[in-house]
Amino acid sequence: QVQLVESGGGFVQPGESLRLSCAASGFTLSLSAMSWVRRAPGKGFEWVSSIHESGTTTYTESVRGRFTISKDNANNTLYLQMDNLKPEDSAVYYCQHVWTGTRGQGTRVTVSS
Repeated sequence: QVQLVESGGGFVQPGESLRLSCAASGFTLSLSAMSWVRRAPGKGFEWVSSIHESGTTTYTESVRGRFTISKDNANNTLYLQMDNLKPEDSAVYYCQHVWTGTRGQGTRVTVSS
C-alpha cells in the first residue's frame, strides 16, 4: 500500500529557501511518477511539479526556475527544493503518487515578512 510522509515545511521570509521531503513506502519510487501539489488557504489543490519514471521534470509556470523536483531512488525519497520563495507560495504541500492519486498528510509552508 502506498504511503507518503512529507516533511520540511516551515515559516520563512520572502527570498529564502526550503527543501521539502517525502518519504515513500509500499512501492518502488524509481518505477513511479510523482508530483507535488499544494493547497493554499481557501483554495483548491494546485499542481506544482512532477517527475516521471524517466526522470523528466515539469513545473507549473509560477514556480519554474525557482523550484526543483528530484528523487533519491535508493532511499525512496522525493524532494522539492524551493528557492526565492514568495508569499504566494504559502500553502500546504503534498507529495502525490500519480498512478494511485495517493497523497500524504502534507507539510505547511508559510512565506511572510
